[in-house]
Amino acid sequence: MSNPALQFRAARPDDAHAVARLHADSWQRHYRGAYSDAFLDGEATEFLDRMWIERLTAPPAQACTILAEDDGVIVGLAHTLLDDDPVWGAFIDNLHVRHTLKRQGIGSRLLALTAQTVFRQSSSWSLYLWVLEQNAAAQAFYSARGGSCVERDVVPPPGGDLARLNGRPQGLRFAWHTAPPETPTPN
Repeated sequence: MSNPALQFRAARPDDAHAVARLHADSWQRHYRGAYSDAFLDGEATEFLDRMWIERLTAPPAQACTILAEDDGVIVGLAHTLLDDDPVWGAFIDNLHVRHTLKRQGIGSRLLALTAQTVFRQSSSWSLYLWVLEQNAAAQAFYSARGGSCVERDVVPPPGGDLARLNGRPQGLRFAWHTAPPETPTPN
């Protein structure tokens, strides 16, 4: 990653709309088939806008949202709940990178910065996330960074509304019990 305009920082409340647009674009590209087209094409952006406004306006003490910016434009995000689960540790609820900037190290850096935050601020060092079974590219990314697929389960519908799903899509839990590669040391 040699782009000098690329910066990483903590999210602020005024980032909510841009984060929601990036998140919705990722869902529309990668969740097609698992989530209903009507939801993805009609409701997803508004649903995620409300969610991110709430998350960033009044974040829980154990939440951490790291953004990647390219020349002032948000191009990646990692949202993590520290100490979320006594067995699995911190939960990466969202990790998304702008489609046109994938394979440039942004996701790896977001994962590494998340791991660094977990190491510094959590009571135990473990990290996990859920990925859709159909998202083979994301699974390969997590595997290449030391994650192991440890469980499969039915995906919960966004906002609890079953009409937003197609059938019963499966999710895979990926877990890390050691730091992913490229984790920077604390400064």
